[in-house]
Amino acid sequence: MKKNNLVTPVVKWVGGKRQLLDTFKPLLPARINSYCEPFIGGGALLFDLQPKKAFVNDINSNLILVYTVIRDNVNELIAALESFENTSDKFYEVRDWDRNKEFYSQLSDVMRAARIIYLNKTCYNGLYRVNNAGEFNSPFGHYKKPNIVNAPVLRAVSAYFNSAEIHFSATDYSEVLKKVRKGTFVYLDPPYDPISDTANFTGYSRGGFTRDDQIKLRECCDQLNSKGVKFMLSNSATDFIREQYAAYNITTVQAKRAINSVGSRRGDVDEVVVRNYE
Repeated sequence: MKKNNLVTPVVKWVGGKRQLLDTFKPLLPARINSYCEPFIGGGALLFDLQPKKAFVNDINSNLILVYTVIRDNVNELIAALESFENTSDKFYEVRDWDRNKEFYSQLSDVMRAARIIYLNKTCYNGLYRVNNAGEFNSPFGHYKKPNIVNAPVLRAVSAYFNSAEIHFSATDYSEVLKKVRKGTFVYLDPPYDPISDTANFTGYSRGGFTRDDQIKLRECCDQLNSKGVKFMLSNSATDFIREQYAAYNITTVQAKRAINSVGSRRGDVDEVVVRNYE
């Protein structure tokens, strides 16, 4: 299957890996036919590799809905996006749809997916964030010309989803990893271990990702390794993470911190890439 360069992320997501693709490529296995990503987020690596078979998961069911609607109803999605205006009034009206549970329950999957893309394109810093009730709560971004309707990319991603064997799910990552068999390459991009007390960001879904969760994930990686499954994992370059994965190959890379309330604190930061293969 020929690679389509228009197949790129359709949403901006916390911790997106688009900027690191060139760094990742020398670290990947030489051949990837079957691919698994349990924390898909914006899907930069998936869309760059465009494997023929992939298992795509995220605990955020709204995000997975976006992807399945792109696969199944891309033209209706584009038409819905074209109906949205880049105004503060429209933004807060659409943002508040999920505050009215009865109204929200009657929305079609297409309109729910269009809402997520619209809010992602027009909210402040493209930051998907929900409150404790699971309601989107990022403010309006005041961008002059956000690309709300990127029809060529949406259609290209839809074509890829329909030409490949893509399995979508919205469940706990550990349930996905239990089913992975040797021959599938797994890329793990979990919520990062915070590098400071104020750096933790878990607002993309209800709940959080604690250090106990990081330990559970490392144990899942140990199980993958024992089955002969190749995996690559990204995380913060904290002492805790380095200790957790001391038995594996660790490469330090630099990534740009794109999301911080203080502009001067955005910039290069060390991350680690962990692999169980050479």
